[in-house]
Amino acid sequence: MVLTAATVCKVSLGKARRGFRHLTATKRPKTRPPLPFSCEDMAVSRSRSSSTSAEAWNNMMGQMKVSMAMSESSSIHSDRLYSIARELSGMGFDPVNYTFDDPYTFIEDRRRSVVNNFMDPGHEPGKGLYFADGKRKVDYVLVYQYRRPSSVHDSPGQHRLSVISNGSFPRVGSKEPEGVKEEHAEVVLDVGPADPAEGEKLMIREEFEANLREAGLEMERDNEHKVHGQGFIRVHAPWQVLSREAEFLKIKVPTKKSYELKEEKGLSGTMSTIWRKMNQPFQPKVPNLQDQSRTKYLSHSFSRDKLHLYNIESKDTFFDNATRSRIVYEILRRTACTRTCQTMGITTLIAKGVYDSAFPLHDGDFKGENHNVQSEDKNDRQLLHDEWARYGAFYKYQPVDLIRKYFGEKIGLYFAWLGVYTQLLALASLVGIIVFLYGCFTIDSNVPSLEMCDEKQNFTMCPLCDRACEYWHLSTACGTARASHLFDNPATVFFAIFMSLWAVMFLEHWKRRQNSLNYSWNMTGMEEEEEHPRPKYETILLQKRQRKRRSRKKNKSEPGDEKLTWKDRMPGYFINISSILLMFGVTFAAVFGVIMYRITVSALLAMSPDAQIKSNVRVTVTATAVIINLVVILILDEIYGSVAVWLTELEIPKTETNFEERLILKAFLLKFMNAYAPIFYVAFFKGRFAGRPGDYVYIFNDYRMEECAPGGCLIELCIQLSIIMLGKQLIQNNVFEIAIPKLKKLFRTIKEKKMIPEEREEQAGRTLRQWHLDYNLEPFDGLTPEYMEMIIQFGFVSLFVASFPLAPLFALLNNVIEIRLDAKKFVTELRRPDAVRAKDIGIWYNILSGMGKFSVIINAFVISFTSDFIPRLVYQYMYSETGTMHGFIDHTLSYFNVSHFKEGTAPSGSTITVCRYKDYREPPWSGTPYQFSKHYWSVLAARLAFVILFQNLVMFMGLLVAWVIPDVPKNISEQLKREKTLLVDVFMNEEKEKLQLIQSLFSKEAPQPRQPQIQQSSLPQDASEPRLPLPNLTQTGDTTDVGASIPLSSRFRTRPRAASFSQFTRQASMSPRSDAGRHTAV
Repeated sequence: MVLTAATVCKVSLGKARRGFRHLTATKRPKTRPPLPFSCEDMAVSRSRSSSTSAEAWNNMMGQMKVSMAMSESSSIHSDRLYSIARELSGMGFDPVNYTFDDPYTFIEDRRRSVVNNFMDPGHEPGKGLYFADGKRKVDYVLVYQYRRPSSVHDSPGQHRLSVISNGSFPRVGSKEPEGVKEEHAEVVLDVGPADPAEGEKLMIREEFEANLREAGLEMERDNEHKVHGQGFIRVHAPWQVLSREAEFLKIKVPTKKSYELKEEKGLSGTMSTIWRKMNQPFQPKVPNLQDQSRTKYLSHSFSRDKLHLYNIESKDTFFDNATRSRIVYEILRRTACTRTCQTMGITTLIAKGVYDSAFPLHDGDFKGENHNVQSEDKNDRQLLHDEWARYGAFYKYQPVDLIRKYFGEKIGLYFAWLGVYTQLLALASLVGIIVFLYGCFTIDSNVPSLEMCDEKQNFTMCPLCDRACEYWHLSTACGTARASHLFDNPATVFFAIFMSLWAVMFLEHWKRRQNSLNYSWNMTGMEEEEEHPRPKYETILLQKRQRKRRSRKKNKSEPGDEKLTWKDRMPGYFINISSILLMFGVTFAAVFGVIMYRITVSALLAMSPDAQIKSNVRVTVTATAVIINLVVILILDEIYGSVAVWLTELEIPKTETNFEERLILKAFLLKFMNAYAPIFYVAFFKGRFAGRPGDYVYIFNDYRMEECAPGGCLIELCIQLSIIMLGKQLIQNNVFEIAIPKLKKLFRTIKEKKMIPEEREEQAGRTLRQWHLDYNLEPFDGLTPEYMEMIIQFGFVSLFVASFPLAPLFALLNNVIEIRLDAKKFVTELRRPDAVRAKDIGIWYNILSGMGKFSVIINAFVISFTSDFIPRLVYQYMYSETGTMHGFIDHTLSYFNVSHFKEGTAPSGSTITVCRYKDYREPPWSGTPYQFSKHYWSVLAARLAFVILFQNLVMFMGLLVAWVIPDVPKNISEQLKREKTLLVDVFMNEEKEKLQLIQSLFSKEAPQPRQPQIQQSSLPQDASEPRLPLPNLTQTGDTTDVGASIPLSSRFRTRPRAASFSQFTRQASMSPRSDAGRHTAV
């Protein structure tokens, strides 16, 4: 369809007159004057000269901003018309984005508001943190991908709009080119069929943004001057919206009322002062947050009726950036699209691909232009970078209040928890070092290791493998025995008890710290917020409703309230159970594979003719097997993380909280089994089922089960635990977190270099604003990975700490680096997360508490069955003739007659008749050869008794510690009570002042015969106030006598109750647009 300019004008001038407005708001008159031309003026005959044509066109263009045309056969008319408007904007027109169903009536519906504030690419007020006017702050950014149809001449099957003139014409504001040729000029705007999916997304965006405007938000976007790319929509919440939502969300804000905190006196006050002075060099230099002020301001839930109570110096800065973005996110999350799609919230639209992402902006650049700027002049992001995210600040405390102010309570609680955990690790590390040093100092006086290293004892041991291995002397394992004493000594038992109590003390101390933060962050009494369904839940529920609707049409049944039941989730539950069992099988298969590696490699190395290799078989096999275990654990960790997400999706959780809790449980269960399965094998299974000489247990009839080292399995457990723990922390927690972001950044750089020269020049010439910089950062994926690595580390520190007392020290060193690494990631490499309110760390506390109780049982079994602590006690107090440890090694070794070896398993060419092996069995010359001796049963009974005693003793002491340490600090509980009393006094005084004002007004107006007119704003709100008689009300015959006995506050003013979410959304959709929703053009 080819139209002349005059035809286009006749079709669209009436609508364009009402639907479009000039870009500059200050130049727009309040009244709409008629356009000083008619459509007939555009009919330019071919006989006129080109200069006359250009002059007429240019004159017309200076008066009219936009004209519009419609493709006759376009099914997605909004997409086509929007494409036309964008094409016309490239010619000097400025289109306006509207939501419409009918292309000829949509402009009338939007005639009162300007939707887009187009921003000049060269204008950058406020460094990209404000709208183009430099006054309205950008509170949130929506990003979407757009693709415009390209201009095509005479493409088959396409409809196109052409503006035909007898001469060329320049753009608005440009001079007419000299020597213009008289030729037929045609401007082709493609409105042909585009991707239907893109058109549908465009309509959804239009409806969603219209609903946001109805909610009071203001928006601004850039011109879409490219064929495809990202579109950025900046969102601003004015004061009316902020105050309304703050009251709806019950956000607590400080009031003008303050009180002085009690100063500590006496010895405690002196100690506190000394402690603060000692800690001063370790405090971050954060203004307004590090001041130890004795003045505390009362806090109260925000209410628009009590604005006089709050210290509102400026409405633009009363709510901080995190609170503003959280309010906008709440609106985005609950805004629905009912006409174009049955969805609610920005998360669903992002899942559907309507928007690419949505995020709040960072507070400018974290580096800063001038490094000599004082702390008071830096923004919050620069302060966090300088005082928290630098490795040079590792010795300072974390600015937890500033972290909470910038990122929200949920992230603030994570870093506060990590700080408490790291601080208490210092105490555990100190005790662990003392235990290790005790082992070092007593190694030369340890009788069992001295006997094992004494070559005069001449203990001939049975072969370690069949046929290839020879008899060996116990003195060759002297090094292993001495190293085992470093970790297996009497102090280890004390350390295991201490660490069990330390875990309880850590959890109790964290509860106190958490309650203190809740008080200082005004989170006490916070109610649970209503959560919206997840996108996948909504999609599956919509599909179920559609199936039900079709079935009701066939059966003509009554409609019901559909919801997902256990029958809908049953397939997901079945797949979950079977998949988790399969993952467990994979983990056990990996452990079994490493066991087979150890057995086969040990046999191969034992047959080596090299004596040096033979002497180091056990060390070589153990080290290489642990490294293989570490690699397998790292690989399976990544696989299990993805599998846990997939399995949780199959369960179809309704809300994000349910999804997160189920994901955490699955991921923790899988990763716990993956990380600790090899350690559990070494601690409790290795060597337990190997059999005895002459009756060994074989795997696949050829491979003999491996046995513990001569010094015991505890030293192997120590090696296994240390390598896996250090490897996971070094590789997974640090190298991955540093290397992966660097690789992603390198990939983006390479991708930018491969861009075509035109796009590269355009991007290089474009001024990058804050939303462009933030969009290039990595999105925030939640705190689950951060918590998970710390929880696994907590297991290494608490579960098997009896075998490795230095575990807290390595955990402490790792966490000092981890805090700064996470801080740098949050400040410099991630988009700013949404500020989420939270009172606690959620399900992670329950996991920590469960692991603390489980660690008591594990350490009891490690000390009893893995170490030689109980056998030493039994020997010393029951079987030793001198009451010392002399003769302990000989007591633990049993005898075996080499003639009882199975045929083909004994070493050939040996003259030895009896060999020794470590076990409590009867000798071959007894009546019951090779049966368990009474010593074995005595030791087993002592081991079980120790487990019961240790477990109950430590559990009781843990309960005692939890009872002694209160959950809420005493000063916090006193301040809470005092604040409640002060708040009641404030409101009572306010009500008294109102009542006195009303009584004074009545007393002044009482002599007057006419009915007094009482101002509504001066009346009290309490419905239980005394009823005051009104003079001469019954004589006027007015209807006011009906309410003469009603309380004044109820009669003149009734405060509405807080509306529910559904009522709020209905009222918002039914209410007309207010001035807060209008946008001024830029």
